[in-house]
Amino acid sequence: MRFFDDLTYIENKKVFYTEPNYITNNTDKKYLSYALGATLYMPALREDILELVLENKYKRLTSMVLCMEDSIAEDQVEEAEQNIIRVCRQINAAIKEEKCREENLPLIFIRVRNIEQFKRLLEYKELFQPLTGFCFPKFDCSNGEEYLKILKEFNEEMPHILYGMPILESKAVIYKETRLEELLEIKKIIDRYKEYVLNIRLGGTDLLGLYSIRRHIDNSIYDIRVISDCISDIVNIFSRAEDEYVISGPVWEYFNPNPDNRILKPQLRQSPFRDHLGKSGIEKRQHYLEKCIDGLIKEVVLDKANSLIGKTIIHPSHISIVNALYVVTKEEYEDALAIIEALGKGAYKSSYSNKMNEINPHTNWANKILKRAYVYGVFNENKNYVDLF
Repeated sequence: MRFFDDLTYIENKKVFYTEPNYITNNTDKKYLSYALGATLYMPALREDILELVLENKYKRLTSMVLCMEDSIAEDQVEEAEQNIIRVCRQINAAIKEEKCREENLPLIFIRVRNIEQFKRLLEYKELFQPLTGFCFPKFDCSNGEEYLKILKEFNEEMPHILYGMPILESKAVIYKETRLEELLEIKKIIDRYKEYVLNIRLGGTDLLGLYSIRRHIDNSIYDIRVISDCISDIVNIFSRAEDEYVISGPVWEYFNPNPDNRILKPQLRQSPFRDHLGKSGIEKRQHYLEKCIDGLIKEVVLDKANSLIGKTIIHPSHISIVNALYVVTKEEYEDALAIIEALGKGAYKSSYSNKMNEINPHTNWANKILKRAYVYGVFNENKNYVDLF
């Protein structure tokens, strides 16, 4: 897949200074881990999964998770497993019959229900060639080692690595009296299997549920202090530059809400929409305000500020919004290149004459920007996220 692959050649040249690269499940992990973007979760029981994958039903869909945990009732588990097997079998057949190409597929993950189901599914290993990996729910010290050990052994017989994505959403992770010890132990487990861990995901809804909280449309996850406190510790432990993992942002759960239920004033500047798209931009901004999309935009901006890349979504209307916000600006890109090229030269004024580039503390930031640029592309000087919404 490639981000924004629906754009024409001319549109690409207008928007991008450097275009996004193609990403597959065989792409180097240092880029693949940044490439999930807006990851659409859906129940594994859905009947249109094959249509989504092969016919590009949702424009710009680049990664998806077929969920067999919270979204599936106990009495539907077997049916969901059989649907997953059917879907994987038909995708393989479509590839073999050259009805689709692997490089055009979205990144596909299966969220398993528990270790027993994971083992059961792996018996169908010949079907998993088009997959990128698995999500492990409620990942903690009690199950993490077994999940990753099974995954490692499974990969020894696979032609390409299938990755694991632990989801941190258990009581031991959020409760203050156990959190740091639990996170440090989880880190030790993940470190032992680092080559198989693509991304660490945050189960925001489950964590909120442990405190009987459901956030309002006006609230970012960072406004909920008990959760933002936990995110801070997760970033502190897993995002240290010397031994870094990519951490994704928690789900934004609202779509098509009633704007009359809002308490606070919307937060979405008019000028970027007007300046880039004119009258149609003003109309688009109004549409987003009516759909309360400004809350999602704000949260992705805060995710990025806190070093989180990628976001769980539950509605296709969120795809373009989230992915556009990960495209690198030309200013960020040129600063990053200059910092990498100036290693050992101290500090100097940015070529944009608006900031100081200090080589030693900014090098790790620059490396992350260049990875994002490889995956999502770089805007031309006069373009920004609005041009891709």
